[in-house]
Amino acid sequence: MVDLKNCQDLVIGATRTRSFPIAVKFLKSGESFPEGTRRPSLNLGKRVTICQAVTMARIYGWAVGLDKSDIICVPALLAFGMSGAENVEEEMVSLLLSVGFAKDKDIALSQLSSMIRPKEGEIAGILLSPLGKTNWDFDVVVIYGNPAQIMRIVQAIRFSRSEEITGDFQGKIACVETLYSAKVTGKPRISIPGMGDRVFSMTQDDELAIAIPPSYLEDLVNGLSEAGKAIGARYPVTFYQNFEPLLLKPWQEIAKKLKLFD
Repeated sequence: MVDLKNCQDLVIGATRTRSFPIAVKFLKSGESFPEGTRRPSLNLGKRVTICQAVTMARIYGWAVGLDKSDIICVPALLAFGMSGAENVEEEMVSLLLSVGFAKDKDIALSQLSSMIRPKEGEIAGILLSPLGKTNWDFDVVVIYGNPAQIMRIVQAIRFSRSEEITGDFQGKIACVETLYSAKVTGKPRISIPGMGDRVFSMTQDDELAIAIPPSYLEDLVNGLSEAGKAIGARYPVTFYQNFEPLLLKPWQEIAKKLKLFD
């Protein structure tokens, strides 16, 4: 078993991410949120987007619980199967067309077909918490970082695993790819946060996300110290400085005149 607080500290120490790795759990009907979980509808008196709850967990360090009553984001409710719609696919096609993310119905259907998402009613709630504060079973760990930080996470995981790390890069309704897809595939997934992440949850322009199943955490912990060790690989990536720069031509002329480097 991986010590979750130690794992969180190692990730932050090795990659210097600006936010906590978060643990994500999907609740079924009848399951309840742990004591101390903040519910936006109850504790804040408002509904929020799922990406806002992610920010609350990874930046504020809160444990946040969401069910249908907490969520105001229509695309997310549809994508996570929490809308109650009779024909979710039809509604999602209509949504993609209405906002101009697909030029026609066939393109919209093609985009939907690549999304890994729950069936309607499959999940009843989403629980998010900083990894180091998590004391319940969870489905995935999600880490946000810039490309170089995510590079180090990928290098760490692949130090002892041969499979490639992929994702579905749609740039929209990205919360379902970021939070859910790795649960289904059982493999790490990289995602590009979408428009909602940037409009509502203040996700920064330089941030990507990687979702990691719990079974990969031991490899992550070990790989953070071992991957690229022989060449001093780390973050921030160190600049190579063992070279003599070529001077600008005016500088060369002055140096020649003054015989500076003879």
